[in-house]
Amino acid sequence: MTKPSQELLRSISDEHVLRTLMSARKLTRAELAVETGLSKPTVSESVRRLVESGLVADTGERTRGGRGKGRVGSFYGLAEDIGVALVVTIAPDGVTAECVDAHGDVVGRTHQPAAAADVASALPSVVAETVAAHNVRLCTVSAADPVDRATGRLVQLPDSPFLVGELDPVAVLSPLLHGPVLVDNDVNWAAQAEHAALGVNDFAYLFLGEGLGCAVVLDGEVRRGRSGLAGEISHLITAGPSGATPFIEVFGELGLRRPGSTAIDVQRLLDSDFDVLARAIAGVVTALVTLTDPEVVVVGGSWGPALLPAVRAEYARSPRQVELREASVASPSLVGARAAALESLRTALVSRR
Repeated sequence: MTKPSQELLRSISDEHVLRTLMSARKLTRAELAVETGLSKPTVSESVRRLVESGLVADTGERTRGGRGKGRVGSFYGLAEDIGVALVVTIAPDGVTAECVDAHGDVVGRTHQPAAAADVASALPSVVAETVAAHNVRLCTVSAADPVDRATGRLVQLPDSPFLVGELDPVAVLSPLLHGPVLVDNDVNWAAQAEHAALGVNDFAYLFLGEGLGCAVVLDGEVRRGRSGLAGEISHLITAGPSGATPFIEVFGELGLRRPGSTAIDVQRLLDSDFDVLARAIAGVVTALVTLTDPEVVVVGGSWGPALLPAVRAEYARSPRQVELREASVASPSLVGARAAALESLRTALVSRR
């Protein structure tokens, strides 16, 4: 068997030390040896290389030492200028940009209210302001619209309530950034956040808010379909007031849409009779279970959890039963996009050594 090269061993040691400092923030070389399981000389060499590469720095803090208390130790941490990840959300209330450092802390936030028609102009201005204040290395974008899997463009579909047009976030943001831009639908990001919280590898995430959405997670991966439009459930046929009806039309027949829009009027819905809606949602759940065979169906969104007891009662009549569970993560699309940005940033820093 071929022995690993010294270069490979040094690379592995450096990665262990760097990732440990991402989690622990500051440690002495002796503490790093304990945390990583590496020898003290190996850690000392890794710290030296990482300092030379500009990824790690002496914090200036020292342990107490002398007079029988042992040698004085220096604390090391990530260098201050190694960069951040940018997380952008395109939502009904406007555009938000957050900067996340390698520890996972939000170190900057900018928000600009914008109507759907104004998002295209708001997006570059918000990001430019953020980039001017931080060393941004990469970006993840969460959009409340369907996203083309291959290009990252927002896709125009019938009855999409927050359509901002054929916006291409990658093309808009790439000239402002030095790193990659990853775009996905907000419900897919939400499903990734729920996956981390659930510990279940096969589930469907049903989002019921001002818009309707679904994400399917199988074998621990969000399944986006050929073009990225899997989970667009608005036109799934279910039980409505007048019989078999596209899901989105149920809300129109019940008078639960906002004037001049397909967006759902959440407050009016919460004040209405849940029975008809519960039957419609139970029909959607039955279709999801039939097609994807999940272990759990998670229900989230601004009004979905409120209807969950009524939906459970209706779904109990279905021949195939799975657990219906309330979503557990607050602001799930932001949490999911932020987690992806953090891991991408950490991976980029490790690769930079």
